[in-house]
Amino acid sequence: MAKAATKVTETGALRVRGSGVQTVYDALRREIVELSLEPGAGLDEVTLAQRFKMSRTPVREALVRLANDGLVTQLPNRNTIVAPIDFGNLPVYFEALTLMYRVTTRLAASGRTSASLAAMRRYQAAYSRAVAEDDVPGMIGHNRDFHVAIAEAGGNPYFTTLFTRLLDEGRRLLRLYYYKSFDNHLPDKYVDEHDAIVSAIEAGDAELCEKLAHEHANQIVAQIQAYISQDRTKRLAL
Repeated sequence: MAKAATKVTETGALRVRGSGVQTVYDALRREIVELSLEPGAGLDEVTLAQRFKMSRTPVREALVRLANDGLVTQLPNRNTIVAPIDFGNLPVYFEALTLMYRVTTRLAASGRTSASLAAMRRYQAAYSRAVAEDDVPGMIGHNRDFHVAIAEAGGNPYFTTLFTRLLDEGRRLLRLYYYKSFDNHLPDKYVDEHDAIVSAIEAGDAELCEKLAHEHANQIVAQIQAYISQDRTKRLAL
C-alpha cells in the first residue's frame, strides 16, 4: 500500500498532502455557516494563507470547494466573497428544497437497506444529542447528514447531489431560523418528526414517507418565511 505524501510545515510538523485544503475548507465552512463570516465578506487568498500558515494553493482549492457548495462566490475580477443570501430567490429555492424532501424520502421507502437505515439512525441520534445540548452547529450538520443519508438510500445519485447542494446552501438560513425562532432551543417535535420519517422508511410506506417529508419541509419553510417577513417589516419601520 502506498504511503500518503507528507510535507514538513514551517513549525516542523508533518502534514499529509491534501490535509491543508481540508483544514481551510472546514474552518471557513464552519465560520460561513455560523455567520461568523457575514454574507458578502471578502476572502483574500493572501490573508487566508497567512492565517493558516500555508501556501495559497490549498487556500485556493478550498475556496473552489466552497464555491461548489454555494457558500462563496468567485467574482470575475478573481476576488472571492462569502455568498450573499439571495432573499429574492428564496421562493424557487424553497420549491426545489420541498420537492427534494418529498422525492428522496419516498424513494428511500423502496431503496432502504439495513445499512442505510443504520446510517439514518446514527445521524438521527447525533441530531437528537445536539438538540438536547443546544448545539446549533451540530443540529445543522447532523440534520444535513440525516437527510443526505435518506437521499442516498433512495439510490438516485442525481437527486442526492441536488438535495445535498440545496441543504448546504440552506445552512445559514437554518442558523438564522434556530436563533430567531427558538433562541437556539429547538423543540423536541423536530426530533420526533425525524423518528417518524425513519419508521415510515423502515416500514416501506412510500405514501406516508412523502406525506411526513412534505409536512416537515413545509413547517420549516413557513417559519423561515415568517421570520424574514417580520425582519423586513422591522427594518421598514425604522
